[in-house]
Amino acid sequence: MEQDDRKLFVLDTNVLLHEPLAIYSFKEHDVVVPMTVLEELDSIKDRKRDVSRDARVAIRALEDTLGGETTPEQILAGVPLPAREGHDASGTLAIFPDHQLEMSSGLPGDHNDNRIINTALHLQKMHDPRPVVLVTKDINMRLKAKGAGIKLVEDYRTDQLIDDIRFLTKGFHQFDGNFWEHLEKVSTTRHGRQTIHEVPLKDLEDDHLYINQYLIDEESDFCGRVLSKDDTHLHILDLGRSRLLNLQAWGIKPKNVYQGMALQALLDPDIDMVILTGPAGCGKTLLAMAAALELVVERNQYDKVIVTRNTPEIAESIGFLPGTEEEKMAPWLAAITDTLEVLHKNDVNPHGSMSYIMDKANIQFKSINFMRGRSIQNAIVLLDECQNLTASQIKTMITRMGEGTKLICSGNLAQIDSNYLTAVTSGLTYIVERFKDFEGSANVYLNGVVRSRLAEFAEEHL
Repeated sequence: MEQDDRKLFVLDTNVLLHEPLAIYSFKEHDVVVPMTVLEELDSIKDRKRDVSRDARVAIRALEDTLGGETTPEQILAGVPLPAREGHDASGTLAIFPDHQLEMSSGLPGDHNDNRIINTALHLQKMHDPRPVVLVTKDINMRLKAKGAGIKLVEDYRTDQLIDDIRFLTKGFHQFDGNFWEHLEKVSTTRHGRQTIHEVPLKDLEDDHLYINQYLIDEESDFCGRVLSKDDTHLHILDLGRSRLLNLQAWGIKPKNVYQGMALQALLDPDIDMVILTGPAGCGKTLLAMAAALELVVERNQYDKVIVTRNTPEIAESIGFLPGTEEEKMAPWLAAITDTLEVLHKNDVNPHGSMSYIMDKANIQFKSINFMRGRSIQNAIVLLDECQNLTASQIKTMITRMGEGTKLICSGNLAQIDSNYLTAVTSGLTYIVERFKDFEGSANVYLNGVVRSRLAEFAEEHL
């Protein structure tokens, strides 16, 4: 490949915080990190926050490439990126001393974002006609860069698996009409209490079916779950819509078939991870909590319930709050205590029931910031508000799960609070797509708001 065909990528700080090893993601192209980015990483690395860990990993990755006997001249010119397992980077990495840059044109240099944009402008002029691309996750910075005259400005999309959230897997597939009318030949067998249908793939005319996907139709009582798939046949576990709607966990029954599918996955001991997505008020937290109590208290299948979620502000402030970790976490996990109140509102003494159940089910509130290094055994873990986590943060959580632990991830992709995440780059979207063919996980999009008619109208019309 000729030198002019290789692009020059200028990275913003937020790219390295989002993915600390981002320098290895640009294949044969060259990477430039402005000095301002190093200064920003330096100011972040010592904070008592989750992002500080990512800053330190990014700095170490830069040191691995540029450290040792590398001369200042080589760092300016670009040092070849070392071979790394799982990455095929073959370009170079350079540090650009943007403080020495004197711009007669460009943006005022008193702001870090402006310095990085000016660096990209300078490199664009210096290397013309070679393509120079500014990569940033800050949407406003992308607009400023375009306005300042940078031709190529991109978001960092290496971990983005879909282009439009409308294409995100819902976890179920609905057939038109009657499911059985699509089929010419079905072979049915019984295994204990389970009924399994073997269906020819050619009759279904759909290549997008995958393991643990739920199947429903418009007209019949049919509902099934894909158990396995080969080149010619699909094996479907017969669940039945009416049987799903009669499932029960801690006194809660499904209000629609989507909640029925979710509850079936939550109560199935063969499924290690359940991902629940959907709008506000669709019943994600209520179903997860009801299933957790049912499995821990009634069925004795697990020892405890651990509830955790991302708390951006908590890392700095939690130490100053009084009480135990559980008491400090309580304000951020009010959704869980609200749910417990709903589950026990008809009891003679709801407050006493809640205290008893919190103790009996061994419900623990934990901060996600303190989960690294742990190995959680024989528990149900509820990871709430997943839409605000990056792919690497969710990976950290999933890899904590030990033997006999069930993980329930829930989130609403329409309510993302993180500065640099969108619906398509959220860690929740990432795991929905990555885990859809794993036999140990199921994903259900809970269609429809059941909280109240007010919430339903707001979801549909606002």
